[in-house]
Amino acid sequence: MSVVGFDFGNESCIVAVARQRGIDVVLNDESKRETPALVCFGDKQRFIGTAGAASSLMNPKNTISQIKRLIGRQFSDPVVQRDIKSLPFAVTEGPDGYPLIHARYLGESRTFTPTQVLGMLFSDLKIIAEKNLNAAVVDCCIGIPVYFTDLQRRAVMDAATIAGLHPLRLFHETTATALAYGIYKTDLPENDQLNVAFVDIGHASMQVCIAGFKKGQLKILAHSFDQSLGGRDFDEVLFHHFAAKFKVEYKIDVFQNARACLRLRVACEKLKKMLSANPEAPLNIECLMEEKDVRGFIKRDEFEQISVPILERVKGPLEKALLDAQLSIENIHTVEVVGSGSRVPAIIKILTDFFKKEPRRTMNASECVARGCALQCAILSPTFKVREFQVNESFPFTIALSWKGSGPDTQNGAADNNQSTIVFPKGNPIPSIKALTFYRSGTFSVDVQYADVSDLQAPAKISTYTIGPFQSTKGERAKLKVKARLNLHGIVSVDSATLLEEEEIEVPVTKEQPKEGAKMETDEAPSDAAPPSTNETDVNMQDAKGTADASGAENGVPESGDKPVQMETDVKADAPKRKVKKTNIPVVELVYGGMPPSDVQKAVEKEFEMALQDRVMEETKDKKNAVEAYVYDTRNKLNDKYQEFVTEPEREAFIARLQEVEDWLYEDGEDETKGVYIAKLEELKKQGDPIEERYREHTERGTVIDQLGYCINSYREAAMSTDAKFEHIDISDKQKVLNECVEAEAWLREKKQQQDSLPKYANPVLLSADVRRKAEALDRFCRPIMTKPKPAPAKPAAPETPTPPPQGNEHQPQGGDANANAGSNENPADGSNEVPQASEEPMETDKPEAPQSSA
Repeated sequence: MSVVGFDFGNESCIVAVARQRGIDVVLNDESKRETPALVCFGDKQRFIGTAGAASSLMNPKNTISQIKRLIGRQFSDPVVQRDIKSLPFAVTEGPDGYPLIHARYLGESRTFTPTQVLGMLFSDLKIIAEKNLNAAVVDCCIGIPVYFTDLQRRAVMDAATIAGLHPLRLFHETTATALAYGIYKTDLPENDQLNVAFVDIGHASMQVCIAGFKKGQLKILAHSFDQSLGGRDFDEVLFHHFAAKFKVEYKIDVFQNARACLRLRVACEKLKKMLSANPEAPLNIECLMEEKDVRGFIKRDEFEQISVPILERVKGPLEKALLDAQLSIENIHTVEVVGSGSRVPAIIKILTDFFKKEPRRTMNASECVARGCALQCAILSPTFKVREFQVNESFPFTIALSWKGSGPDTQNGAADNNQSTIVFPKGNPIPSIKALTFYRSGTFSVDVQYADVSDLQAPAKISTYTIGPFQSTKGERAKLKVKARLNLHGIVSVDSATLLEEEEIEVPVTKEQPKEGAKMETDEAPSDAAPPSTNETDVNMQDAKGTADASGAENGVPESGDKPVQMETDVKADAPKRKVKKTNIPVVELVYGGMPPSDVQKAVEKEFEMALQDRVMEETKDKKNAVEAYVYDTRNKLNDKYQEFVTEPEREAFIARLQEVEDWLYEDGEDETKGVYIAKLEELKKQGDPIEERYREHTERGTVIDQLGYCINSYREAAMSTDAKFEHIDISDKQKVLNECVEAEAWLREKKQQQDSLPKYANPVLLSADVRRKAEALDRFCRPIMTKPKPAPAKPAAPETPTPPPQGNEHQPQGGDANANAGSNENPADGSNEVPQASEEPMETDKPEAPQSSA
């Protein structure tokens, strides 16, 4: 089972794996720990990750980046509208109101959803992990920003499915950082809580998390964030500064050239890093645009001055996190800073002034999220035994359920009455289940929505669940228990609906049953509406609306004699014994903006086709490179070590053929199929292999001839030797060995004379393989004869070694010896072998003797 953690960032991705000795960040094909989050579409294949980065400058309009900012967002989202202005590729609005990415792939214009592109990134990260683990990777843990909405979380899950991954958990990045920080701490207090603030300033966003640590556990106290405050915003400030400067000084407008924009942004990012360590830094770009070289210069003070609007936003998330955690600055013991954008000195100064203490950098700013995800995956996986450490995660949003309390009254003309209640408040533990009870006579719908979208900039409504059809056997309003689940990924759904029908066994009932109406009740523990077993997995909704509020708000809205929606918390007294029949009711899910399962399956098939195309193209490139390498290598050898093994006309003809193939490679053969390159290589080898074979035979022949000569001499000397160890071998056998040696020597002499008379460019008559076979045949014939073991010497005294048996009755000594051996402990092995033999004979003779011995 794979244990892998993925941190997919806005700019780069990191893969961490769990091994027996700990967590390792694995290297990609270029031996780098960070893989660019890029997908570049070409005319024949895709280039993902490091390969995409190499092609991005040459093909900017087809290089998709910053996909994390687009996934799960509507096209009309202000964040999306602001981001696409700086993106070099085309993004348009799809028919469903969500972004579509345009790129030229395989020579035609195609559109991809952000989820598909993220799936491509995950596929590349999966390959990196599999190469390092030498095993298939399926189970994993993926880090996501805490501000990701329900739809964005579902999109990440769909992208993982497209890549063939099965996430065990979508893990908040700040929580992953806290886990990587705390699990290795051995000095955590057992009683007093150690409060640590984690400030993660990434490429495009800022996240703040306050975590409380105790021995063996961490608890998330508060989350806060700014979705559009990251390192790239400082890059953008520098970009606009120098773009305006170059427009004045060099009369060039970089906004008119996508490649110039990309190069200037890359240069500004490097400049920002230089300013983090130096008080001033230059900027030089050759041939930025219109063949003009540009130069710039900026001091850190000036950089911080033009970045003031961004720096002023840093305090907002810090203050909100403290407020939500209900802590003061004095209660924060440590501040940890991570993220690629946290190296700006001005940010560190703001954090120091705010928390009244110097931020610490004890963790790897870029790798801590991936390590935390791998640790979480190891905790969830049965493969590894991890130190006991409990992670108490909290949900950053407030989730409510809403439904229609009663339909329009045809007599009074009353409008629909919508009700809602908060099921998962902000700070709710993850995972969690809440149970709600409804009274309905037919199919109805429940909406899942955000109670507050001020921080999200997302639609309030998440999904709608249609519950039904169902029918009560009693013909009255049916009682249904609906379970709402907040799973490990932070995704909210209506998990199930159960029809509860009570069958009374005996009477009386001291309280009337609820008349027809639509009621919602919180599950009080234990309620007589259902047996205790129904509450075994329910989390009671103690935080729901009060009884008075719910009932008072609904008075005076009748519905054809139906009672309005109200809370029921009264406990019935003296309830009769009754049997509850449970029936599962169909629940149909509609996620607004989500990918239907059929579309996900189509995306999986499309990804497989594109991956197959990539693999075919890589194999084609390998075959083309093999042809090119053979041309260069063979031509050099023909002018060097192969020169004596080929005639001059043959050499010139072969060199001409190699030159012809080289020209073909760069002209007509530039774009051919894998089969064409294979055939071309085989054609060249038919001409070159005989030359190579002659050279190889010449270099190997001397060694194998020496080996055969040594074998002949060794067996000849042994057969003619008068040594005592060969005296037992028959003379005729020795003569056979000598004859074989003479025959092999004569064969070798004849072949060697023939070979020596031939020029080096002629095909050899004495092959190394033939010499080896001759040596093996000689060895097979002579070895059994010359290694025949000596016969064992005769031992005439061998029969006298046993002691003669004593005189007298033979039966008694046998029994006596057997008894002695059986009772002796000196040689248990001998005794155990003889006991069965000795015990069989007395058993036959003891039967008639038993009475005599007793008498």
